Amino acid sequence: MHAVTANGASIPALGFGTFRMSPADTLRMVPHALRLGFRHIDTAQIYGNEAEVGEGIANSGIARGDIFLTTKVWVENYRRDAFVASVEESLRKLRTDHVDLLLLHWPSETVPLAEQIGALNDVRQAGKVRHIGVSNFNTALMAEAARLSSAPVVTNQIEVHPYLDQAKVIAAARAAGMAVTAYYAMADGKVFDDPVLKAIAAGHGKSVAQIVLRWLVQQDGMVALSKTVGEARAAENLAIFDFELTREEMAAVDRLAQPDGRLVSPPGLAPAWD
Repeated sequence: MHAVTANGASIPALGFGTFRMSPADTLRMVPHALRLGFRHIDTAQIYGNEAEVGEGIANSGIARGDIFLTTKVWVENYRRDAFVASVEESLRKLRTDHVDLLLLHWPSETVPLAEQIGALNDVRQAGKVRHIGVSNFNTALMAEAARLSSAPVVTNQIEVHPYLDQAKVIAAARAAGMAVTAYYAMADGKVFDDPVLKAIAAGHGKSVAQIVLRWLVQQDGMVALSKTVGEARAAENLAIFDFELTREEMAAVDRLAQPDGRLVSPPGLAPAWD
């Protein structure tokens, strides 16, 4: 598996995500994914499974130093004191003295962005975090976060799938030396019935899921998160580094984007999207 380099961070290009994964499934799947060869695990405070991620890593037999671990601070913890305390709690649950990447989970106007970014820098300076980033930020907020931060902002984790054109955010991230980390790659299952994707998959002897993940990691500066509670599907998702899509196939997937393609936009959290 190749790594994406972004503002000093080296991030495994394919991550194993735990969004909407029950504690029991997390405890089962995290060690399985690591034994398969995943080395990037993504969780968040709001997912309610950090403790199981930590236990899963401990049970995997894989050294903590070989794993790139990401978590995210929830918006209710953005005040500096609450922020630092929440990170300490996350570290206890994750059974580690640091995370490799800490993200602001969503934009919030309740707390000034300068205070949020300052807290990110403080926990990094204290050695509790190796790298910092953001999630669900538009281009204006990305630029403001970078301006306010003394440490490099290494990624913006956003919704990316074949039906959503994120070219503007991706271009802005590249220009700033940041990676884009893609979530919701399967568009809530919509990709599996797509005739264009099915035809490309048939041509390569691969699954639609493998085609979508390959389309993501083949883009410059793109990290993809995959998520499954099935052991066989996890192995399938990992097997995307032994083939390439042609330029024409990449373009065909790009053309699937639709004006109303966005699926994740919760009221009260979502910014004014680009």
